[in-house]
Amino acid sequence: MPFDIFAGLRVLDFSRVLAGPYATRLLADYGAEVLKLQTRKTAVGAEANREAYFAAWNRNKRGIVLDMDQPGARDAVLELARVCDIVVENFAPRVLDNWGLDYESLQRQNAGIILLRMSAMGQTGPWRNRVAFGPTIHALSGLIHFTSAASPPLNPGFAYADVVAGLYGALAVSAAVYSRERTGRGECIELSEYEAMASLLGPALVGLQAGATGDWLRTELAEPVPAAPYGCFRCRDADRWCAIAVFADRQWLALCEVLELGDARDDPRFATHASRRQHASELQAKVQEKALALAAGELSELLQRRGVPAALVQDARDLACDPQLLQRGFFLQIPDAVRGKLVGDRGAIRLGDVPSPAWKSAPMLGQDVDYVFGTLLKWSPEKIADHRARGVIA
Repeated sequence: MPFDIFAGLRVLDFSRVLAGPYATRLLADYGAEVLKLQTRKTAVGAEANREAYFAAWNRNKRGIVLDMDQPGARDAVLELARVCDIVVENFAPRVLDNWGLDYESLQRQNAGIILLRMSAMGQTGPWRNRVAFGPTIHALSGLIHFTSAASPPLNPGFAYADVVAGLYGALAVSAAVYSRERTGRGECIELSEYEAMASLLGPALVGLQAGATGDWLRTELAEPVPAAPYGCFRCRDADRWCAIAVFADRQWLALCEVLELGDARDDPRFATHASRRQHASELQAKVQEKALALAAGELSELLQRRGVPAALVQDARDLACDPQLLQRGFFLQIPDAVRGKLVGDRGAIRLGDVPSPAWKSAPMLGQDVDYVFGTLLKWSPEKIADHRARGVIA
């Protein structure tokens, strides 16, 4: 089955928050057995098992607690390396090395092991030990500069760089698995989130190399399409917006009819498409004033019926009810140990037309300790009890 393409692979997952957990979630979604390693000290905030955020990024995984500060924890990880195919971490480079768990140490236990090392700046260079979250990477990579053309620097609003790094990580592991099937050799993959994000800014880099000024692409992005009026307009309902783009005279006349813009329709400044673009700021103000009289959904529907490119700016609730996404089965009801069920995304990667997968909820803290250490590592009940008593596992 297409949702089982990684079946038979086992992953030891040290990663936290978003970039690493997203990479390992993709592996788990497609059949890998992922062992999510936590400690009681770090199972807070985004890593708190009972939170919906944790549930979203850690579905289909097993959960273990292993305190790396305790004597015996390193030996336990080395034992796990013998029965795992892949190890994933997204710490600063010094962390894994300080634990004595560098690639060479893991490879001595398992010659075919694949280690994915995800860090902010990479494993070498003067910034190697600096840590960062998505917004930091957005700023450093130049993304914020290029997406804030008409305003002061603004963050995109979500951790886009973390999602990019997670996708890059899953792809890199897939390539390493493919290579191992042919060579028998494992890999140590170094993934810098900074470099991953910068790699998506190719046009800007090429433009600068060709002699363009630093504001070249920023200016290009200031008006990405030749429409007027063009933008997101606040509507009557609280914090609801309608996106509108008018390209042709017939669309302009339809917009004037819906919004009762008789004065603007007869204004010579707005008589042609070229003049509307020339006086875009004045036109935007008039459209915004009238848009406040209608609900966002009502306005978008009225405009669409008359052939004007328009759409409701959707929030999370709108997306969960979107008929196109629902018809294609993009959202699934996924079991959840706390809430009973959660709405989760199936993902945009389709490998054939198959029934919805039977996915599992994210693990509770340490729920699979007995399975992992008892069944996989074949520890005796006495050994498990001893490690519990010493705080190594829980």
